[in-house]
Amino acid sequence: MKRLNAFAGCCVLTLFSSSLFAAEPASCQQARIGVVGWTDVVATTAVAATLLDGLGYKTSQITASQQIIFAGIDKKQIDFFLGYWKPAMDNNIKPFLDKGQVKVFERPSLPDAIATLAVPAYAAEQGLKTFADIAKFKDQLGGKIYGIEPGTGANANIKKMIDSNQFGLGDFQLVESSEAAMLAAVGRAVKRNEPVVFVGWKPHPMNLQMKLTYLTGSQDVFGPNEGSASVSTVTAPDFAERCPNVNRLLSNLTFTTQQESALMEPIMAHKDAKDVARQWLKDNPTEMRRLLEGVTTFDGKNGADSVLTALK
Repeated sequence: MKRLNAFAGCCVLTLFSSSLFAAEPASCQQARIGVVGWTDVVATTAVAATLLDGLGYKTSQITASQQIIFAGIDKKQIDFFLGYWKPAMDNNIKPFLDKGQVKVFERPSLPDAIATLAVPAYAAEQGLKTFADIAKFKDQLGGKIYGIEPGTGANANIKKMIDSNQFGLGDFQLVESSEAAMLAAVGRAVKRNEPVVFVGWKPHPMNLQMKLTYLTGSQDVFGPNEGSASVSTVTAPDFAERCPNVNRLLSNLTFTTQQESALMEPIMAHKDAKDVARQWLKDNPTEMRRLLEGVTTFDGKNGADSVLTALK
């Protein structure tokens, strides 16, 4: 009887040990991440990949269009996507949601994004605070509104306002250019302390580099709630059941626009995204531990300790 009890105890210990060191099936160790070429998504993906690598997972990134990424999740070729911008991507993801092929996390990873027309804060202090105020400053603005690349939704919204004389903007000119050229024009205006109206959004380093005011009273030209947006994580519907540890990490992956803007700044200055993510995690150990709360390594060990060791 004693020998039988000892054998049973040994089996229980073995099972207990196995549960510690086999948190997830082997199929979860390969973490395939879908990425679109937007800098904020590149930045947060780099943070996720750095953490997963430190936890003993093997990450790969698949850069593709939104539609291909959603289809890849449905076909089990991609595990997750950190860049579902709502409402900008609503039409693209809707067919997949309607068929139950993808799952969107209830809590956004970034709840306070925005994209609409902006001005330097000093221009708002001078009275340029709403869309209706733009026409009042026509002479100071040179009759120009600065957009980004031709063909973008933001430019289409501006052109529609001009064509319909909405807010009295019928005589204004849309200046289409690259993001960098637009920001250069804004920078010149700021140096001269002149008002300028342009397409602004956050997260973006522009919010760190200058004091901005986002115009109100847009009548939903840039979307509901004055162009407010959110960013969420997308997985397969059964991902949480298949890979609970990775799913827990993804649930923890929330950021502020200021944090993402800070991550984006060096990436936009052509620094490697993974190096930027590593440095950000090293500089922000409290945030790193928050992201890893309740998360273990792939083999069930302490997640934070493992990542700290990997970052050294």
